[in-house]
Amino acid sequence: MYKPFKKAKAKHLKLGQMGEDAACRLIKAKGMEVLARNYRCKKGEIDIIARDGKIICFVEVKTRSISTKSRPGKGLTNKQKKRIYNASKRYLKELDQTEAICRYDLIELRFDTYDFCEARYWPRHFSSHKIKALFSE
Repeated sequence: MYKPFKKAKAKHLKLGQMGEDAACRLIKAKGMEVLARNYRCKKGEIDIIARDGKIICFVEVKTRSISTKSRPGKGLTNKQKKRIYNASKRYLKELDQTEAICRYDLIELRFDTYDFCEARYWPRHFSSHKIKALFSE
């Protein structure tokens, strides 16, 4: 069957893609190297994996419209942090780098319709120690 048009992406997916693209530009502007985007495994998903010198950075990107009153980072739940942590461990294991120094960062982005408004980068937004404590809850 002939399909002349692709199905349009939902508005929130377009916004999320724009946010991840902007986050990658921000990471590169800070002199970091983007290693992977949208890494997925059974254990979870990581938006961006980057290298800052010798440190592997697992970056969660939260993008919202400027009309949303709360900060984008408020949407990062403990459950998501656990999934990011689990995926990061899997990624490091795949590379045989389980002893690598790593950190967990957050990038918050806000857009007005599709015009960029604001970015905040939070290196070390959460730690593996805090995540491990969540596992015992």
